[in-house]
Amino acid sequence: MSMKFIKRIPTADEIIEEIPLPNHIKDIKETRDKDIRNILENKDERFILIIGPCSADNEDSVCEYIGKLAQVQEQVKDSILIIPRIYTNKPRTTGEGYKGMAHQPDPSKKPDLFEGIKAIRKMHLRALSEYYMPAADEMLYPENYTYLSDVLGYIAIGARSVENQQHRLAVSGVNAPVGMKNPTSGDLSVMLNSIIAAQQGHTFTYSGWEVETTGNQLTHAILRGAVDSNGRNIPNYHYEDLIRIAQDYEKLQLLNPSIIVDTNHANSMKCYSEQPRIAREVLMSRKYDTLLKKMIKGLMIESYLEEGKQGIGENIYGKSITDACLGWESTEKLIYNIAENV
Repeated sequence: MSMKFIKRIPTADEIIEEIPLPNHIKDIKETRDKDIRNILENKDERFILIIGPCSADNEDSVCEYIGKLAQVQEQVKDSILIIPRIYTNKPRTTGEGYKGMAHQPDPSKKPDLFEGIKAIRKMHLRALSEYYMPAADEMLYPENYTYLSDVLGYIAIGARSVENQQHRLAVSGVNAPVGMKNPTSGDLSVMLNSIIAAQQGHTFTYSGWEVETTGNQLTHAILRGAVDSNGRNIPNYHYEDLIRIAQDYEKLQLLNPSIIVDTNHANSMKCYSEQPRIAREVLMSRKYDTLLKKMIKGLMIESYLEEGKQGIGENIYGKSITDACLGWESTEKLIYNIAENV
């Protein structure tokens, strides 16, 4: 076997026992979880905003950013529910580059998954304990979810994972809302099939066990644009795209049909500064059509303390080392604008 076994990774139970969620925070999280659920079940008319860095590379800067979000949340609480992005695993198309804090708790040092697992839980716990907003993370590796299952408020399945059987089955056993992104090809049937699969119960192997799930009724769609065979970005946030997917979604008669629009990635043509314009267009389409008003439940936005991105080793505090992000000044204006137009 061409594989070197480096060290045993602690189980989720061992990590949770070592780094527990305080009891008083459990109650706060349960209330927030109920708020998110109510929006997706059409029991609450507020708009969801999943917002934060492309990847969470530094605990202090991420928590400082979330502290700013918490202040704005209080101002827009009647119209928007903010879910901070704390993305601790970063998919890499070629396998090269920074793979997130779970792999490298310090981006300037070698990978250390033993310490990385602890680091991501500590960061999620600190943000939740200080600011009372359960965060979103990407389920890049289905088994890693167990280390964060009691702290996450929202989970995303990425464009390269949405077609994977293990991801779909694992989501069927998750209690948190899960957004399934359309694949990079843009084939919406792949995304819809993943939602169908995840809303059903299954029996399969997971973490060395035979498990049985009941299905996740809060699994829903995330539109992130596509890439054609020539490498060109193809947005899918325009009115014609939104109404088509909403109608196809409705015909399937799935539980809690909901759409989140990702304003970056292929939708922005990888141009982070276009995100405010895209957000405004989506909100206009939502106002124009009653089906879209009902089905589009929120936006996903990439934002950090400093705008743009940097290379590893440049050490600019609060600036992304993966995809470029909006800076805080633009972010704050955007959130208030969204609150006025939902």
